[in-house]
Amino acid sequence: MDVLLINPYDENAVKNSLGFITPPLNLLYLAGALESSMSVKIIDDDLMKMGIDKVTELASKIDPSVVGFTATTSNIKTALKYVESVKEVLPNSLSVIGGPHATFVPTETLKESPSLDAVVIGEGEETLTDLASKYCETNHKNLDEVKGIVYRDIKTGNIKLNQPRPLINDLNSIPFPARHLVPFESYGSTKDKTSDMITSRGCVYSCGYCSSSLVMGKKFRSRSPENVVDEIEELQENYQVKDIAFMDDTFMLNKRRANAIADEIKGRGLDIGFVASSRVDMVDKNLLEKLKSAGLSTLYYGVESGSQRVLNLMKKGITLTQAETAVKTAKDIGVEVLTSFILGFPGETRDEIDETINFSIKLDADYSQFSILTPFPGTPIYNELKEKKLIDTENWDKYTVLKSVIKYDELGLSKKMVERKLTKAYLKFYARPKYLLKHRHMLKIILEIVYRSFVLPKINGGDSKGWYQKLENETSVK
Repeated sequence: MDVLLINPYDENAVKNSLGFITPPLNLLYLAGALESSMSVKIIDDDLMKMGIDKVTELASKIDPSVVGFTATTSNIKTALKYVESVKEVLPNSLSVIGGPHATFVPTETLKESPSLDAVVIGEGEETLTDLASKYCETNHKNLDEVKGIVYRDIKTGNIKLNQPRPLINDLNSIPFPARHLVPFESYGSTKDKTSDMITSRGCVYSCGYCSSSLVMGKKFRSRSPENVVDEIEELQENYQVKDIAFMDDTFMLNKRRANAIADEIKGRGLDIGFVASSRVDMVDKNLLEKLKSAGLSTLYYGVESGSQRVLNLMKKGITLTQAETAVKTAKDIGVEVLTSFILGFPGETRDEIDETINFSIKLDADYSQFSILTPFPGTPIYNELKEKKLIDTENWDKYTVLKSVIKYDELGLSKKMVERKLTKAYLKFYARPKYLLKHRHMLKIILEIVYRSFVLPKINGGDSKGWYQKLENETSVK
């Protein structure tokens, strides 16, 4: 086996408690790129919850030359435990990690775990393919020519930073995600015949709390409408998917392309529903009507605050009036709306947090999500707070967007108060009698959360067990 990709269990992820676990799209993209020149397998322990020991045992049987891991900030410590355990039984393998956290603090990540050999910076398809190929071809040497990595020299132990790798200009050249390498039908999302897709990369905006433009670049790069709809057809034909979530930062940025995607879906006669995202300042009623006719069911808006002053602090570049207009426009044509909000941005007051909660109710979206401002490494707000010594902890386990990690006492607030406001926001938005009468299905979802959080973890078994038993059987004969 050439490459094994591992998705560690993320105990901090909200999606786990909700049961909305989705296939690891980042690893599926990497596997799709690798498959053209080498053999690849994936172990998704966020789905399986086998635990480090079992994953290590399975990795040992697979015996890969390269083992790749992915991690967010909140589960980086857990991911490094997987790295250390697997490295112990596969000392001659190359251990690699990627993801936004490692991208922004690669040297620190390598120093934190002596078992880790390399970090992939940013986009990984070309970099990991190049790295794996050179590692296998040169007998574990000469990684200094691989662009886009930081690595530990095998001879000296010194950490070396290689030249950056240019972003991929032609996104059509990237193979579709290798969904066949995971038990696709076992995920919480795919049981409902839904799947994620990415049709573009890069963000031209500079919101203070976001690192997206720093990971994928400030240039908007997109796949062609034909290429996008080719993947939709593959999802329908091979996986019986009926609903798709476009995970782009700004799906609507290029309105001509969004129109063309709608035309392509309709032209091929596809019966598909989809969710897309848009900034509130780029909403076009005619475009929304076209997209709705092609299957648009829900629109995601990052509103973030109900205070214009705080929006300006965030460098969001939108107005409250634009948010109201955007939500109304979507609802008027029958598209459901999901709004998101951030509480506790540095400089925000207690009253302004309440303004945000009240504004979310005024907008009366179909769904709202709330989070506490979390200064992830790489974001402008992280650098600002770090310089001012206002970050309370760099225990990454706490970076869940549900906990306070800022020294709010020095900002005129308190950590407990901000966390209470988060609870208040969810209760005030979702517990409204008027809302529950209109969205009665939410009662079922609340009960589902209770079931999945407290009952299901006690039940053994599951469809996906058979998939990994098959994987283990395939690798048991050497």
